[in-house]
Amino acid sequence: MVDEPTSEQDATGTAGYLLEMGMLKRAVRSGWWVAGIKQPETIAEHSFRTALIGAVLAMMEGADPAKVALMGVFHDTQETRIGDIPHVGRRYLTAVSNEKVTADQLAAAHPAVRSGIQQIVEEYESGDSVEVLIAHDADKLECLIQAIEYSQQGHQNVEGWIKASLTSLKTTSAQQLAQAALHMSSTEWQQTYLR
Repeated sequence: MVDEPTSEQDATGTAGYLLEMGMLKRAVRSGWWVAGIKQPETIAEHSFRTALIGAVLAMMEGADPAKVALMGVFHDTQETRIGDIPHVGRRYLTAVSNEKVTADQLAAAHPAVRSGIQQIVEEYESGDSVEVLIAHDADKLECLIQAIEYSQQGHQNVEGWIKASLTSLKTTSAQQLAQAALHMSSTEWQQTYLR
């Protein structure tokens, strides 16, 4: 049985965190603006597919898919506070660590929620387990797949994203999936039921 929140304040703080996470459904991944994408995907859309890709990669690599998916869900939650700083902007801006942002976001949350999410973020940011490696690959593979989709929609300035994502993949499974994705259309999956 799960413990009830220890106080009304814990419940309010936790609900506040959940409401804050709704911003991820509205905030876009601003790095794509550099490539000329006027209406890029949201951070939530990116995180959803990162979590899904992470679970798939973990299954292929013999790791814990639930743990990797959870890292994918929480890996960009800090962007409600600091935004999605594109790589070009990181040259000029210094942001606090994702661990610090997460601690601030969860300061008033239920203690179990606070400690659980902080542990996930800390492991993603500085851990060295196979699940961390796979979670980072999932983030890069999602970016690569999104770039392929943008390219197939007629956007021509995404080759740099594809190349950078491809060269950063570490696991054999991520490399294989990237190669497969590069050689098919983003709507090819429909052929399974259109035949």
